[in-house]
Amino acid sequence: MLIRGNYEDVIDTCKQILAYDSLNPEIYYKMGIAYHNILEEDLSVSSFSKAVKLHPDNKIYNFMLAKEYYGMGKYIPAEPLLSKVCSLDSMNWIYAYYLTSIYMHYNKYDEAINIYQRFLKEDSTNYNYLNKIAFAYLKKGNFEYATNLFNKSLSINNKNLIAIKNLAYLYSIAGKSDKAIQLLTKGIETDSSDMDLLTSRAQLYYSNNNFKAALDDYLALLSSSDSSEIYLERAGICWIKTRDRNLSEAIKYLLLAYRKDTSDYRTCSYLGFCYYNLNDTNNIVNDMKSSIYYYNKAIEILKPVNNQLGLIYRYRAAPEKINGMYKAAINSYLLALAVESDPDIYMEIANIYDEKLNNSERAIYYYQRFLDNVKNVNIQLTPEYIESIKERIKYLKNKPAK
Repeated sequence: MLIRGNYEDVIDTCKQILAYDSLNPEIYYKMGIAYHNILEEDLSVSSFSKAVKLHPDNKIYNFMLAKEYYGMGKYIPAEPLLSKVCSLDSMNWIYAYYLTSIYMHYNKYDEAINIYQRFLKEDSTNYNYLNKIAFAYLKKGNFEYATNLFNKSLSINNKNLIAIKNLAYLYSIAGKSDKAIQLLTKGIETDSSDMDLLTSRAQLYYSNNNFKAALDDYLALLSSSDSSEIYLERAGICWIKTRDRNLSEAIKYLLLAYRKDTSDYRTCSYLGFCYYNLNDTNNIVNDMKSSIYYYNKAIEILKPVNNQLGLIYRYRAAPEKINGMYKAAINSYLLALAVESDPDIYMEIANIYDEKLNNSERAIYYYQRFLDNVKNVNIQLTPEYIESIKERIKYLKNKPAK
């Protein structure tokens, strides 16, 4: 029944058997397989758990329970079960594969490497084992050794796409973009259907301002039915920045990107730029209206972020001031002023110059800026408060120099 896929019948039959033979681990095991195949994960775990409890040293029962936990993303209960089966059969690659995957997930790279090395010792020309060890060293941050291992793997199998992708990444972060692009091109020649290779090469071309080559790759990605917003936007930008600038084509792709994500200020800004620079004398009025429209959209998107940035600069200034970092606090307040023209910021700066730095000249300047700006924004303050500031300015002006 299991072979034929009659899983419901298997479950019913197992239940009948267990009604008079409840200590049969093999029946719980088969029922677990049936539950697994009808996607009843919890019932599958329950069945495999009972099989393991009845026969704790059975590798298959332990592994199936661990594999079920693994599939559910429950790595903590899966790990000791996999450790057990690996200790019972240390050269079983399937067991080792799942255990090392958990080790990698929890950043236990050395534990994973020790297991991979055990297999590589038995088969020194296995490029898959080399890939696994190299990736663990990459994750550890040992990029040089990872590069050497991936190159060794590639020398064994020059069509090894895992090594090609990881080497391209390692060369790109080392600033060796030409070598990375060369490898990715080799990978694309090996498997032109692998879009990850094309995406990585397009990104490198784009980052290196090779917009013509990047455009070709982004157009290829778009023709493969992957019309991601980022690809549409990048294609539009490339049409703008290639030597033979084509703003009409740029607008076509940027509008498609905008429809997918109306909250991307870059798309709006580039659309504003394109419409402004179209040079279509027959449509100049409409083009300028479109340019204004998309620039306004970009401003609308950025304004809340900009306001929040001003607040954060002010928030940062407060602990800097308390910590005696007065110049840093003033700098933070000035950065906030560049974002928002709140007169209170002038007062904060004036107070630091006056009370903390004993710099009368700068204090006077910012007290006066406060008074001027309060007047401009029509903030209502009591006459007494205004007069006290004026008195302070007067005092500082007449204060004898030290």
